[in-house]
Amino acid sequence: PGTLTEEGLLESHRESSICAVCEVSEHYGMAVIEVSSGRFEYFQTDSIESLLSQLGRVQPSELLVQENFSVSHRLSSYPATTRWPAEKFAIELAMEALAQQGVLSGNDAPDSDSEDAGLCAAGAALCYVIETQKRALPHLDQLIEIKSQDLVEIDPASRRNLEITENLRGDTSHTLMSVLDATQTAMGGRLLARWLTQPLRDTALVEARLDAVAELLDTRSFFAFQAVLKPIGDIERVISRIALKSARPRDLTRLRDALERLPELGALLGTMTGKALTRLAHDTAPQEALATLLRQAIIDEPPVVIREGGVIKTGYDDELDELRNISEGAASYLVELEQQEQAQTGLSTLKVGFNRVHGYYIELSKAQAGEAPVHYIRRQTLKNAERFITPELKTFEDKALSSQSKALARERLLFDQLIDRLAEDLPTLRRLASGIAEIDVLSNFADRALQLELVRPTLCDSPELKIDRGRHLVVESMTTDPFVANDAQFDNDTRQYIITGPNMGGKSTFMRQTALIALLGRTGSFVPAAAATIGDIDRIFTRIGSSDDLAGGRSTFMVEMTETAHILKHATRHSLVLLDEIGRGTSTFDGLSIAWATGQYIAENIGAMTLFATHYFELTLLAAKLPHAKNLHLSAREHDDRIIFLYAVDEGPASQSYGLQVAKLAGVPKPVLSIAADRLLHLEQTGHADATTPHSTPNTGTSEPLQSDLFTPKPKHERTIQALLEMDPDQLTPREALETLYSLKDGLEQTD
Repeated sequence: PGTLTEEGLLESHRESSICAVCEVSEHYGMAVIEVSSGRFEYFQTDSIESLLSQLGRVQPSELLVQENFSVSHRLSSYPATTRWPAEKFAIELAMEALAQQGVLSGNDAPDSDSEDAGLCAAGAALCYVIETQKRALPHLDQLIEIKSQDLVEIDPASRRNLEITENLRGDTSHTLMSVLDATQTAMGGRLLARWLTQPLRDTALVEARLDAVAELLDTRSFFAFQAVLKPIGDIERVISRIALKSARPRDLTRLRDALERLPELGALLGTMTGKALTRLAHDTAPQEALATLLRQAIIDEPPVVIREGGVIKTGYDDELDELRNISEGAASYLVELEQQEQAQTGLSTLKVGFNRVHGYYIELSKAQAGEAPVHYIRRQTLKNAERFITPELKTFEDKALSSQSKALARERLLFDQLIDRLAEDLPTLRRLASGIAEIDVLSNFADRALQLELVRPTLCDSPELKIDRGRHLVVESMTTDPFVANDAQFDNDTRQYIITGPNMGGKSTFMRQTALIALLGRTGSFVPAAAATIGDIDRIFTRIGSSDDLAGGRSTFMVEMTETAHILKHATRHSLVLLDEIGRGTSTFDGLSIAWATGQYIAENIGAMTLFATHYFELTLLAAKLPHAKNLHLSAREHDDRIIFLYAVDEGPASQSYGLQVAKLAGVPKPVLSIAADRLLHLEQTGHADATTPHSTPNTGTSEPLQSDLFTPKPKHERTIQALLEMDPDQLTPREALETLYSLKDGLEQTD
């Protein structure tokens, strides 16, 4: 599935690629090949998490895995997986294959094991594709290294939670892509998806995109660009089929039509002054020679395939025209022959015709067949007629059929020569397709900025994020009510917000919109806010929602803790972290303690820009204990025994959680709500709600803990532990060591 190129088997706005992954000396390599477009990239890292982030970005249709890959269980979510022998990933084979392809000099040696891994994956992917395609792949003419430090890294869980190109149900509706995509071409749509899934840390490159969008928007010229782009077909995939010698006649008409739009596109680009648009003017320069060639060679509306001919235009080739004239003269000859034979024989039912099985014939009805002249030779008997051939008709048949066969062969030869001629300009054509796609995306960004009221963000290289009246584009698109815009500000003074408020009050929406605004700004798009400053962000983490992993044998809480551990290990001061309801999958006090420790550790040891939503109101005390933390809450009001969500983010902690009101809103039966209200009152009166720190215990009348702690030593074992701590193993003889071991064991058995 990762090597498909046929138009009918590919989704127009979705890339179809194959990824190869391997491991070399504890380093990981990944390569991506998209045969249908000619994309060839590789990536190398010493972190399996970074590798998984890149796989989540690419979403390959097929995965090629090194047979001895040590963490292959982490790839179980990819159904189309092929395991390949480890020797196929050898660096020597990779270097040879890449050199033969012309994407790497045979003298270039990897600088490290990490680079070994990336090139090993690239070589294996290339060999696999050539082996399965059984043909040369000349359009894979450039190998590009993707460097993790150049991208804002988003792990698979965060990518899923943010619903960038797929929602949580796995389809494309109600996603960021679905709201932003007003591209005019299929290749522009695919490039937009790629940009949204790989935001950039390179501020200069993003600024160049923003400059282009601003110019297109200010001059309103994006309207004209979109009008020119709209009729252009998917020439990126057409060019790949030309390279693979599998292009069909209508592929060439799509390319011809696109080439004929280039002068108009060039005229528009000639009025632009920005650096990015000036570069695109060069990439999409008119190709008049190729346009003329295709205009002269292919008829306006050719058949789907070349098999039956009728593709090459009259006047393109003299030999073909001569052969066609012989074949096409058959029609007038047959009319004349029919009239002549009717006059000579006086047989009124006589007809002259042709079919593919028996060739040319003279047909007479059964009634008149007996009156056929003696030189008529019987060829076929039908139910109501007889068919004959004459020496004269046979001579013409041989000549006509020979000319048809020769004309078809000549036409196929000319078509193949035309494909070969176009293949000579593959680099130019691929650059052209890439340029058209980029113009499409930039024009799309300008269109969306106008239609959705987006503003240009200010970029900087410090770890900060300031959003004035930010909005969630997807949620806003799904409601007719005015969206309640909210602020978010991270700077040196504020690094963490503890967010409280009722369920359905908008906490998750607020957190997601903050991340999506940061992502959009680093993509080169304008953002849904009144103003925004977006600093250098290295990673976006989210721990939102709850789900188990049955296939992996992990509970909901285990999944939550695994994702939390990943954040704590990899987040930096430049990271944006979204945490929602940490600790809710276990007992109240365990969960509260874990949540408290997580927030405190991030604030004191990492300093990441953190939005921490919780229903543990005790966590609001963190803001007073930590120098760079603040409380926020989502507002709600009670009116006539009903809860009204205001969706406004205000400073300070929430006054209450409104849990029972939300349950009532959800339709929970009144008897259940009544019991819940009584139980809530009891818990509040007995002290369960009075905990002021995560170490507080409820007033149960006993000092025994509610739950045993697996990690705290039992007091009765303290003497044994103290003896171990005071022991110096290096000073013990073998006999003394054995006696000491028996003594410690006896002591433990006596205490138990």
